[in-house]
Amino acid sequence: MADSLLNHIGGEDRAAATGATTELVNPATGRVHGRAPRSGRADTDAACAAAAAAYGPWSATTPADRQRALLAVADAVVAHADELTAAETADTGKPSAQFRAEELPAIADVFRFFAGAARTLPGAAAAEYAEGRTSLLRREPVGVCAQITPWNYPLMMAAWKIAPALAAGNTTVLKPADTTPSSSVLLARIAAPHLPPGVLNVVCGDRDTGRALTAHPAVALIALTGSVRAGQEIAAAAAAGLKRAHLELGGNAPVIVHEDVDVPATAAALARVAFYNAGQDCTAPTRFLVHARIHDAFVDALAGAARALRPGTDLGPLNNAAQLASVRDLLDRLPGHARIVAGGTRPARPGFFHSPTVVAGVRQDDEIVQEEIFGPVVTVQPFTDESEALRLADDVRFGLAASVWTTDHDRAMRATRALHTGIVWVNTHGTTVSEMPHGGVKHSGYGSDLSLSGLLDYTRPKHVML
Repeated sequence: MADSLLNHIGGEDRAAATGATTELVNPATGRVHGRAPRSGRADTDAACAAAAAAYGPWSATTPADRQRALLAVADAVVAHADELTAAETADTGKPSAQFRAEELPAIADVFRFFAGAARTLPGAAAAEYAEGRTSLLRREPVGVCAQITPWNYPLMMAAWKIAPALAAGNTTVLKPADTTPSSSVLLARIAAPHLPPGVLNVVCGDRDTGRALTAHPAVALIALTGSVRAGQEIAAAAAAGLKRAHLELGGNAPVIVHEDVDVPATAAALARVAFYNAGQDCTAPTRFLVHARIHDAFVDALAGAARALRPGTDLGPLNNAAQLASVRDLLDRLPGHARIVAGGTRPARPGFFHSPTVVAGVRQDDEIVQEEIFGPVVTVQPFTDESEALRLADDVRFGLAASVWTTDHDRAMRATRALHTGIVWVNTHGTTVSEMPHGGVKHSGYGSDLSLSGLLDYTRPKHVML
């Protein structure tokens, strides 16, 4: 990416109206690598005006037209893989090989899935529910969407937001996280030849930029992936303007490991997922609930797998200095009964790296168990029976994801029914597919990304009676 980014508004690249900028820091080095606009109200006004002007013509296009556009965007993602990888890794510090092999193909797939989904909107058949009258159900786009994405998966979350909104016939203004805007701005630029001006707009900025965007009267729906605090603020802003809200918030995923598993293989598989992206994933396995019979052996195996991971190759950095400090502070506040069995330190290298850390001896009411860590730290607790495991798993305020590891099919199915989360994996963890919904309950928010459910979240039903 160029040293200085520009907003993308109405099909044009523009600096912030005030000229204000924010430094961008590469978390792998701790060094400034560029600048991004710090947009204000004039910029969000311009972006919303462009989206509102484009909405009428875009919403009137056929699903086939929108499909062709989104397929072209998917092809552009593949064609610009080198530039997108460079942009993403400069802002996040992720190992570039990991991003290119594991994330970029999934990003292209999201656009391809919603390109097809645009042509398969479900609805009720026309019928006579009242004598002499025929009822039809229309699905229509909601209008201008304000979308706010996080810094852990900047390009992936942009795709999850943009693709269903555009497939349904909406226009959008996307605000990426202030530390990771580069890949989203590049996505808008490479998508521009395939979309009418104003359909996709990107404004960079800070929390004040987000507040100006979500409060704009042209916005009909606000979609956020972010923290619980941000979700509460967005929900309040949406309520004030009677706007729809779509919130994918934090997680604190439990992992129930029963005594019948292969301990070394299970620990190794879970370590790869838990510490991927330095643990900065709302679905990451963070609370390991392990049967007492295998607890000690599992702790040893998990600690060994954590120590084998190499910073910079297997493990990226925390995104910013504040997040690194948050993880360090949480470990510094550990109660006396908790013990660090692996990691707990910073490697001797530049950037915001932290060693993969395993903490045992914790109790259910400990802060590190109850709160989302969002870093390369996991906890391990023993349980004695199935009911205790399920109780401990649900005893937090989050409800995004969970996994169960066992060879007992009936036990696994009981857990999938009992766990109060939006996703439950059995003998795997972390895999998402475009065809299935992604969302949570409780303080993990509401609304679905991905799948036909995600597409429907960007539509409104209209009853037509003849």
